[in-house]
Amino acid sequence: MQIGVFTVGDVTPDPTNGRVPTEAERIKAMMTIAQHAEAVGLDVFATGEHHNPPFVPSSPTTMLGYLAARTERLILSTSTTLITTNDPVKIAEDYAMLQHLADGRVDLMLGRGNTAPVYPWFGKNLEDALPLTVENYRLLRQLWDNEVVDWEGRFRTPLHRFTSTPRPLDGVPPFVWHGSIRSPEVAEIAAHFGDGFFANNIFWPKEHFIRLINLYRERYEHYGHGTADQAIVGLGGHVFMRPRSQDAIREFRPYFDVAPVYGNGPSLEEFAARTPLTVGSPQEVVDKTLTFQEFFGDYQRQLFLVDHAGLPLKTVLEQLDMLGEIAPEIRKEMDSRRPAHVPSDPPSHESRRKDG
Repeated sequence: MQIGVFTVGDVTPDPTNGRVPTEAERIKAMMTIAQHAEAVGLDVFATGEHHNPPFVPSSPTTMLGYLAARTERLILSTSTTLITTNDPVKIAEDYAMLQHLADGRVDLMLGRGNTAPVYPWFGKNLEDALPLTVENYRLLRQLWDNEVVDWEGRFRTPLHRFTSTPRPLDGVPPFVWHGSIRSPEVAEIAAHFGDGFFANNIFWPKEHFIRLINLYRERYEHYGHGTADQAIVGLGGHVFMRPRSQDAIREFRPYFDVAPVYGNGPSLEEFAARTPLTVGSPQEVVDKTLTFQEFFGDYQRQLFLVDHAGLPLKTVLEQLDMLGEIAPEIRKEMDSRRPAHVPSDPPSHESRRKDG
């Protein structure tokens, strides 16, 4: 099972001292976090894509290309690539290029994002979000799967005898996850193509995501990709750890209260009780994470948010150290419960190259 971290790349004042990192400091911090994630034995680093303050990751492939040269084993991913507002031609070419630079250690997660104003910024309409998602992804698949593409759709100019370059490494496109926090249509797309489904369940109660994941599993089997329990599922989460749980709660509370993603709402205790947020000891993180398998079934990738809400880089690296220590226990326990016919990892470049 893959365990890793993702970042939303927010530039947030540290509520304990008021200090605001510069954009340059925050970007360099994310690169340090990714490299440290590999050093402590984690499997994946993923970055979001945002085009509005207080977030800075507007160019994920630039970030991940930088990391490709500075890591050896880490899988480089996105936690959102905006399928609605990015040109599918540019996505096809950018991520194929990244594949070559990273020797195949690349996948991507497609999503619509959470910022409504991003649509007109890129010449799109919010009310077209779902049809854009479907049309753009179908074109992206054609661009990767076919060397020469003739295509005409609703939202961009036609393509005649077009070849995207470079071609996917070894003829194998990056593995695609479809990220969703609310849309059954996205689960349907993922199932139709046999792709992965990522439920970034850091916001809402588990019951909401159980319904989405079960729908994806049912449709995955319907389309003949395997049994429902073999569907490729990933989950988000958020942790903050200290050796003593009371210290973790005391230290993290001011950061939670101002977090741009979910601050200024329910109390930390209320939020942690209803969502996957875990603030406590490393053993409490292990125990709560293992319950995800009970709720959602066997799954293949677990990504944690650890650098949100103004946490100092030193603190984030300490979180990674602790996560690296408990990750083997989580993997071992989950794999011991997993039936033999259910994959423990998502498809890798190497496994897909051999299957192809």
